Amino acid sequence: MNSKLPTPQEVVDLMLSRDSFSRLLGLEVDEVRSGYCRLHYTVREDMLNGFLSIHGGVLFSAADSAFAFACNSHGRITVALEVSINFTRPASTGDILTVEAQEIYLGNKTGVYDIRTTNRAGELVAVFKGTAYRTSRVVE
Repeated sequence: MNSKLPTPQEVVDLMLSRDSFSRLLGLEVDEVRSGYCRLHYTVREDMLNGFLSIHGGVLFSAADSAFAFACNSHGRITVALEVSINFTRPASTGDILTVEAQEIYLGNKTGVYDIRTTNRAGELVAVFKGTAYRTSRVVE
């Protein structure tokens, strides 16, 4: 096994090459560094719920992807232990949403992350909190 840890960008590139769902959502990673990821996407018609605002599952999935990119950025395979989300504002077709994942605690075996989704006006659309388990396996 290769013990050299990959860079945050190498981790995200590898993850995205295998993550068809994030690509399906149209997620575009703007910045990644240790413990951090910022991405954006455009709300499409096929992402709307029955009341013509963004489906909560889309908000959850995009935040979950940003969480995964941030917590795996250290080069160790890391998986979610527990997550929660609060929806604060609707979004509609054509809105561009930014998702920013920030590490707020990193231990030997766990990490805690704050993930915020905002619209172009900087208004909060959703807040996602994630706790991750850090394995000893290197991302390869």
